[in-house]
Amino acid sequence: MKKLAVIGMALVLMTGLAFAKDYEVRKKAGGLDVIVKIDKNPPVVGDNNVDVELKDASGKQVTDAKVKIDYGMSAMPGMPAMDYKADTALKGTVYKATMNLSMSGPWNIVLKITKDGKTSSMKFTVDAK
Repeated sequence: MKKLAVIGMALVLMTGLAFAKDYEVRKKAGGLDVIVKIDKNPPVVGDNNVDVELKDASGKQVTDAKVKIDYGMSAMPGMPAMDYKADTALKGTVYKATMNLSMSGPWNIVLKITKDGKTSSMKFTVDAK
């Protein structure tokens, strides 16, 4: 009976992991609704795929912007600050990029969105595992 309970619990845990949601952040930037999804939740050391969706005030997808991702980690004792950049590529209505987080800990992420000659930004932090 104990063996059956252990197997059942393992199946429940594996199913939960298989259907885990992406890491998601929603904010406003320059009059646009910005939805950022990272394919791992929490983000991990190594490659993390990032999807960015932009919507205008009426909810229409925005596909004529330029989106850059700046990400880095603040300096710590014995370690200089790390700063990286990732350009996005528009695939359909989603801007896609890959961030390579080189170590675990807090990463500061800034999306720079340029549309109609104006640049706005959205900031958030993730804790890579």
